[in-house]
Amino acid sequence: MCGIVGCALRRRASDIIYGGLKQLEYRGYDSAGIATLSKGQLSIVKRQGKVRMLESCVDDLSGNVGIGHTRWATHGKPSDVNAHPHSAGKFAIVHNGIIENFTELKQKYFPDVQFLSDTDSEIIVRLLDKFYEGGLLPALKKVASLLSGSYAIVVICTDYDGIAAVKYKSPVIVGRGADGNFAASDAPALAGLCREISVLEDGDFALIDCAGISVFDNDLNPVERKIRPNLATPANLELAGCPHYMLKEIRESPRAISNTCAVFHTAEGELKKICGGVNRVILTGCGTAYNSGLVAKRYIEQFARIPCEAEIAGEFRYKNPVIDENTLVVAISQSGETADTVEAARLAKNSKARVVAVTNAPYSQLTGIADVVIPVAAGPEICVAATKSYAGQIAALYLLSGVLSGRDLTESLLQIPALCAQTVENTDISAVADMCARSSGVYFLGRDIDFAVALEGSLKLKEVSYIPSEGYPAGELKHGTLALIDENAAAVVVITGERLAGKSKNAVEQVLSRKGKVAVITCLDGIANELKDRATIVKIPDCGEFLSPLISSVALQLIAYKVAVTLNRDPDKPRNLAKSVTVE
Repeated sequence: MCGIVGCALRRRASDIIYGGLKQLEYRGYDSAGIATLSKGQLSIVKRQGKVRMLESCVDDLSGNVGIGHTRWATHGKPSDVNAHPHSAGKFAIVHNGIIENFTELKQKYFPDVQFLSDTDSEIIVRLLDKFYEGGLLPALKKVASLLSGSYAIVVICTDYDGIAAVKYKSPVIVGRGADGNFAASDAPALAGLCREISVLEDGDFALIDCAGISVFDNDLNPVERKIRPNLATPANLELAGCPHYMLKEIRESPRAISNTCAVFHTAEGELKKICGGVNRVILTGCGTAYNSGLVAKRYIEQFARIPCEAEIAGEFRYKNPVIDENTLVVAISQSGETADTVEAARLAKNSKARVVAVTNAPYSQLTGIADVVIPVAAGPEICVAATKSYAGQIAALYLLSGVLSGRDLTESLLQIPALCAQTVENTDISAVADMCARSSGVYFLGRDIDFAVALEGSLKLKEVSYIPSEGYPAGELKHGTLALIDENAAAVVVITGERLAGKSKNAVEQVLSRKGKVAVITCLDGIANELKDRATIVKIPDCGEFLSPLISSVALQLIAYKVAVTLNRDPDKPRNLAKSVTVE
């Protein structure tokens, strides 16, 4: 959460920072700001709202050194004054993370000082100003030693013609470019600017000027960090004829599946080694990533016949899990920086488990922990709600289940991109979307693998439309949830498997008998024909029970998108949310 860009260049910095913030806006869009340094003078502009609110100010910011920030609020409401950068004395800072002891630090060091903002971040710049005695790194080290929580901090000091950075449990990358050097919280900000990047480790400090980058460990001893090619490409901010990124990225799901299958071979050899002798699998993630793990649990147990559990990472990391060297822990994260998932993977590694990462980010914290990385080749995803990355995760996890079972499942996926594209282009969800938009609550129901997809459909609707929604196993409806069904409620029932179709149809009947409205997402002609006169039917292509999540999820994503548009919500930037959740 929160996006950071900093640079020391041989040309004006503000244009580059503004462009980088636009690339990082998925990390937060409550407010944004830029600070530049010119001839020993700081200039700062910051505004509540999206990054574009800064556009008219960029030309007024001179100087070749600068920092920028796009915020997802944790402490203090979105406002101009709570926006970053924060400043005091010779310093301006931007911060990603949470300072858990900021109240105690304020009471100890500034009992009589009226802070300008309500943020936890302002304590950082106040402490820098207090402890600075002419040495930037010693002051930054002193401040970092006092902080509890997580932080990526980038600093400008009027005594130094460059920027400084320090990180702990929040990402910072540094990059070398033709016109100068950079720091950022994520590689897309530096796409097209740097051919080479390095990933800072926890406790690292960096000094960055236009001539070079120097990295130091926690004792301020010089260290070298691996120089890697910058694989990020600038996120395509064109909408390709779509009104929103969410729709554009749903349409890119077929390519995400194809590309993920194409690069799976890069991990396959190492996966075969690490999976040998595994007697238990734990899948862990948050939000959409957790939901993809629920689908994969079914794959692994069905194909490999290995006991498998799916755990919410924020719960798993605080347990004392029963895992050992024969346990495979699969950590799933679109960004590879999700705080709870990273810590869950770290816990598993420290407990001697074998750790596999499934991520769309090649140089993330998660990839640094994992023994093997399965790449999700979905490409940059601008919309906060995950769509094509979910498809890529499902494809990657399906292929992993093949490795665990000793089967090559690649060929069975070959038909899916075309069927997925057919679903995107030909599925009429208008009636379902209208039904959901007029409902007081929507209940997504399914059995077995359809239940896992129902959970993801419910999450998507909540994220982008703000309509109360829950996902339930269809058989659980009568054990409490049925009390919520009336003429104002709606149910969306996913039915793709013949084996349990009749059982799921019972749930449809139960909702209808209580005057609830029902939509059925199905590939089964029999179910469609039986219910067509009493429920809204959305027919999807039949691809078999186990690959159906790659098709049924697309229909549910389209429903959520259409509901959001109908209710005049912004599906790309839903309120209160950010894409990369790097704090607890």
